[in-house]
Amino acid sequence: MVETAWPGEEVIRAARGGDPDSLAVLVAGAHPNVRRFAHSLCASPEDAEDAAQEALIVLYRRIGMLRASGALASWLFRIVRNECLRRIRAPRPPLPEPPGGTGAVADSAEQEALRRLDTERVAAAIAALPADQRRVLIMRDLQGLGGRAVAEALGLSTAAMKSRLHRARAAVRAELGGVPGGVR
Repeated sequence: MVETAWPGEEVIRAARGGDPDSLAVLVAGAHPNVRRFAHSLCASPEDAEDAAQEALIVLYRRIGMLRASGALASWLFRIVRNECLRRIRAPRPPLPEPPGGTGAVADSAEQEALRRLDTERVAAAIAALPADQRRVLIMRDLQGLGGRAVAEALGLSTAAMKSRLHRARAAVRAELGGVPGGVR
């Protein structure tokens, strides 16, 4: 794996002070690291690119708020992580009502709050998975791609994809299974 060094402390200090040239060097220097992290965490390459872009925009706009130059990497990685989680939690378009259906009864506020808590727990459990398992689980179970398509997209054999998917599902189930209201 190619290691890319983060911009030096003097560049970060100058960017925090408002120097436009240093800010450009900082964004360009952080980009490969942020992008690589986003690709390891997000479900799809498109989400990863969007999350990396969002982190760099926040860096550009709010570099002056960074307290310590040593905290740059953790600050940017936290932004990427949160953006990837936000994309996982994003509401999906509603499914069309079946013909002749009477419509669903609206959930109470309590039911909706519990559903949101469950969604956050599931998203956190998925985010805690190793990157290879997380990608397979998200592509297969959340995005609804077929097994062969997931295997091809990730450059895996179908058997390897199934193995990773099984381990990912088992880990999420174990994480959620011990807590009341967890998915079983």
